[in-house]
Amino acid sequence: MNLVRSQFRRAGSFSFSFKWERKQIMTRADKGKFFQKHPGKTIIAGILQQGIAEKVKDNKISCAAAEAVALAGKASFAEIGEALDLLNISIVECQLGLFGYGSQKKIVYAAVEVASSLQKEIKNGLVNGRLPCAAAWEIARKWNLPRMKVSAACEKMQIKIKPCQLGAF
Repeated sequence: MNLVRSQFRRAGSFSFSFKWERKQIMTRADKGKFFQKHPGKTIIAGILQQGIAEKVKDNKISCAAAEAVALAGKASFAEIGEALDLLNISIVECQLGLFGYGSQKKIVYAAVEVASSLQKEIKNGLVNGRLPCAAAWEIARKWNLPRMKVSAACEKMQIKIKPCQLGAF
């Protein structure tokens, strides 16, 4: 994926504030036990559960489908992620290409070139040396780029995208 400098417009800087919480780390071996990340929580709002149920296939929901539930006003990304954990529903097809694509898992590869202005924007969005998923989405929106182009730029720059808005990573 070649990121051509002429594709980018200079936009003002932006900032994010995140509440960092220490969460239990889950691995693929914990599949089906994601509810354990949220001890003591068992209640999911009916409207949220209904919105999720409409999008789930084979006990999986795509990142885009989870976003659609959020955009429909059912809940925030964090609330949706928590509900998915409590329901033991797997998130697939990350819109940044980072996970959930079957045996291939990750489908994003490092960009051939990253415009210096985009590099600067990404570096401005770093929190503890990583670019939060929400910041990657905001950069993509602001620069009118596909989200995967931003993650490809991060791959080239050897910057990890974390945390996921849905809590997947």
